[in-house]
Amino acid sequence: MPADRLITQELARHLTEISREIRRQVGVLLDRRGLVQHVMVGDAHSITLPDWGRLRAGRGRLRGLRCLHTHLGNEGLTRDDRTDLLLLRLDAMVTVGMDDEGLPALAHTAALAPTGERTADDRNAGIECLDPQPPARIAFDFQEWIRDREAALARRTGAQRIGDREGAILVSVTAGRSPGDLEIHIAELRELAHSAGVDIVDVVTQNRPRVDPKTVLGSGKLDDLVIRAFQSDVDLVIVDQDLTPTQARNLGERMELRVIDRTQLILDIFAQHATTRDGKLQVELAQLKYLLPRLAQRAEVSLSRLAGGIGGRGPGETQLEVDRRRTRDRVTRLERELKKLAAQRENRRQRRGRRAVPVLSIVGYTNAGKSTLLRALTRTEVHVADQMFATLDPTSRRLRFPREREVIVTDTVGFIRDLPADLVTAFRATLEELTDASLLLHVVDAATPDCERRIEAVRRVLNDIGMQAPELLVFNQIDRMEDGEGDALARRHGGVPVSALRRTGLRRLLARAERMLWEDGEGAP
Repeated sequence: MPADRLITQELARHLTEISREIRRQVGVLLDRRGLVQHVMVGDAHSITLPDWGRLRAGRGRLRGLRCLHTHLGNEGLTRDDRTDLLLLRLDAMVTVGMDDEGLPALAHTAALAPTGERTADDRNAGIECLDPQPPARIAFDFQEWIRDREAALARRTGAQRIGDREGAILVSVTAGRSPGDLEIHIAELRELAHSAGVDIVDVVTQNRPRVDPKTVLGSGKLDDLVIRAFQSDVDLVIVDQDLTPTQARNLGERMELRVIDRTQLILDIFAQHATTRDGKLQVELAQLKYLLPRLAQRAEVSLSRLAGGIGGRGPGETQLEVDRRRTRDRVTRLERELKKLAAQRENRRQRRGRRAVPVLSIVGYTNAGKSTLLRALTRTEVHVADQMFATLDPTSRRLRFPREREVIVTDTVGFIRDLPADLVTAFRATLEELTDASLLLHVVDAATPDCERRIEAVRRVLNDIGMQAPELLVFNQIDRMEDGEGDALARRHGGVPVSALRRTGLRRLLARAERMLWEDGEGAP
């Protein structure tokens, strides 16, 4: 076929004649020279293209192949046609309908849209459809047309890649949650992603009673996710639900992208923010415990180190067994080191206890303003960032009350709903710092819409580690609320309203803490 033609009447008629005779869809893949590279024969309703994989064409470039295939009717482009066009980065997708006599009817042509804009019909998002017309009337210069289109796609891809932050798509299934709860979970996952240095560029949700045991999402929604990932040009998908090893593997294979869950995202944030040896060891331990049950999913690539056949038979570990053994050995060493560090911290706590100095422990949901409060109370330099889990390692400062009474104020790692069990276990030694607290200052972000749920989430974690100290709720960030709302919220819960950033309400907080520590007798050391 001439290289400068998208399709000719002769080729279209040849395809429709064969299709009418066998009552199946048939098609060809043509390169840019107009030569046939592959022939496909499907059934009456669909045709299957070779699976080269989404990423092998290269960013900003097309596959260099166009697909021409028949339809037994004249229905135009189907959803499968659009999906193949997007995922395989084809130069064009052309479907040729046929009339009752088996002759070519209208040819429907689609190509990737250089602008990347979404249309009102989401099925056509990222796709530009040309006006249907008989194959004989399609006479534009295909070579010039495809060069211009590929250049425009390359410019768009380059513009999207500017910047250091990675883009990702967020995925969540309701799994019995209400729409309001789903929005809260998505907002929190966005905040986690931001703390990890990732921007959420799209959100895919599905309303179903439970997650799919194999792929989390249903098949139709998973197809949508694959298409959106291509359109958004991202390499990362973050799933709100914790993934089983099987789900992680299936999603990764289906999408050819990195797929992580909420726990992995939190672990990544912890790894970025750990600065002390203690913190780094605890993060590594949690990561290894997360990885260990997932090593089995790599069994297909963890082949035996011994070859089969004559001379190759005999005892020997598979690579999978080696990986597991090494991981377990490393976990054992880390746990041994962390026990030594825990013993050192216990000695320090005992010395501090002999001096009979009360301890105020600041606890709360992550990014509630705990470190900001510590800095405001003690007027010392403490690392503060508008990020989740900015503080991992305990930070202690001395604080003198107006009556020349002294306490130690300790800031600890923030909590979050459904905190991964391995993280709680790994950081249990750090959280043991709370057991010596004379009073807990439970900091709450008063401006967040689900503050009461966050209060309960923190209390659940405290209960899990056996924390029994008295608690004073500190409703922070009231400067972000309407006048009087913060005071009303604090009164309702018996707490104290403050703005650590603007240093308002601190005198009332200290007076209340002093009364609980010494006058009420509840928090006395």
